[in-house]
Amino acid sequence: MTQNGDDATLVRRPGVPDLGSAAERSVPAPPQDPSADEPPHELPLDRNQAILEAAKQVGALLKRKGHLFALAGSVAAYAHGGEKNLQHDVDFAIRPEDADAVAATLRDAGLTVYTPPEDWLIKATCFGQPVDIIFELAHRPVGADMLERAEELSVDSVRMPVLAPTDLLWSLTAAFSEHHCDFGAALPIARSLREKVDWERVRRECGDEPMPAAFFFLLERLNVI
Repeated sequence: MTQNGDDATLVRRPGVPDLGSAAERSVPAPPQDPSADEPPHELPLDRNQAILEAAKQVGALLKRKGHLFALAGSVAAYAHGGEKNLQHDVDFAIRPEDADAVAATLRDAGLTVYTPPEDWLIKATCFGQPVDIIFELAHRPVGADMLERAEELSVDSVRMPVLAPTDLLWSLTAAFSEHHCDFGAALPIARSLREKVDWERVRRECGDEPMPAAFFFLLERLNVI
């Protein structure tokens, strides 16, 4: 999951976890070779499988340390029975107050963790794949209630909490705006999970925002909902 933000200068908001030293924060860009310090691992040539391997590794680390989290994004859709057509990264949702502890867990495991300009996530690299650790979905802080609704599912043989289908579709739909409206990425997920989603709740949570409304119109015209 990505939003806009190309400015290399970090602007710290109140309540956003402070990760790393002052020197690290002044240069938020990732190292030249972000996978240099990672554990050795022979990746499959297939990119989808490589993303799954990264999701399994990070999910197992967070689960082992007892963090409250849930898999999100396209890998979560796949875990719920969607297509194995994964997007460009792995997404995990955590509470804002847990960001420091989660970052420490990943660093202790040898993964590269860094703070990007955006103040709603931290980033990591696992087996050469980008991992987003998100504590704000669709401009709302991730809460314990959402994470507690997560379902424990098998993700390519590793069990971990996965965002519930309704929360997953809300997070994708509510994020649409005039700057980010890639309906093509969300449409296959909506189609594959449509019978598992409380669409009335998704509509209610999205309110009368125009881009989500346009997506609902498209879903109706295509007989998805």
